[in-house]
Amino acid sequence: MKKFAVLAASLTMLSAGAFADTTINGAGATFPYPVYMKWAKEYQAETGVKLNYQAIGSGGGIKQISAKTVDFGASDAPLTETQLDKIGLVQFPAVMGSIVPVVNVKGINAGELKISGELLADIYLGKVKFWDDKAVKVDNASLTLPHQPIVTVHRSDASGTSFNYTGYLAKVSNDWKEQVGQGKEVVWPKAATNLGGKGNAGVANLVKRTPGAIGYVEYAYAEQNKLIYTAMKNSAGTFVEPSLETFQAAAANADWNSAPGFAIDLNNQPGAKSWPMTAATFILMYKDQANADNAKEVLKFFQWGYEHGDLATGLGYVPMPKSVVTMVNDMWSKDIKANGKKVY
Repeated sequence: MKKFAVLAASLTMLSAGAFADTTINGAGATFPYPVYMKWAKEYQAETGVKLNYQAIGSGGGIKQISAKTVDFGASDAPLTETQLDKIGLVQFPAVMGSIVPVVNVKGINAGELKISGELLADIYLGKVKFWDDKAVKVDNASLTLPHQPIVTVHRSDASGTSFNYTGYLAKVSNDWKEQVGQGKEVVWPKAATNLGGKGNAGVANLVKRTPGAIGYVEYAYAEQNKLIYTAMKNSAGTFVEPSLETFQAAAANADWNSAPGFAIDLNNQPGAKSWPMTAATFILMYKDQANADNAKEVLKFFQWGYEHGDLATGLGYVPMPKSVVTMVNDMWSKDIKANGKKVY
């Protein structure tokens, strides 16, 4: 069993029962960490199998699986078919979640501040520098906004959350698309007052302790850290608040059948109730497995996660639809093998 240093937050549950020596190792995205932690606790209680998961960011997860130091990698930024084939990997979605803007503005409560994607882009571009700017007031005339400098907070590591966040901004703002673009790592505009935090937890902590800050995190981190999230204007022109209902509305419009490698973009989906920044998070595994037993344990864990959707919804995540799970199961049977034989 491979052993390695824990580079960031890790999840290691104590084992029990007949499978006390069984551990599956993974690394990558911080976006799904809360739900993986919940799954791991319940799964170990039921089966005795441990999950050791390093929440080091999507870029780190891709590096770890590429180096074969873990049983699976995790990334919120899906790889292309060409990238997967080059390394010899398969990719499948584990769960869906949503990115929410969070702020630290005196006198503003959760859901009160309304913000559009265009305004969000202009804030991060440094065009809008104060909370009482007329661009902010347009949709927030009823709020008393302070003349306070805006401090933008972003991910400092290679991040799938950033990939999806910057991808959304590129969809709704031509200036963002031309000047910054989409990526796990981008050159953040110097015109804005920028701070960088590692992982979703790092961004959450910076926003919480920085007056005037705005950042972006997966919804569960906003809830766990009691951060003030904003309402957002969606593609239908409606302001919606982050909730399981608005996340599910966005996910319901996804066309998984036309997504090679399950690499679907859930940003800015249509629908009056749809939350505009929704994303899937993905698992990366080798097609050709050196250890059939380890591979089978990984797949059993994620199958268990699919079958316990209530644990995901309880944290604000959206479980994968049964139709997508069937597609994933078919892929596992067809593509993941050890010594030429399927492992699941």
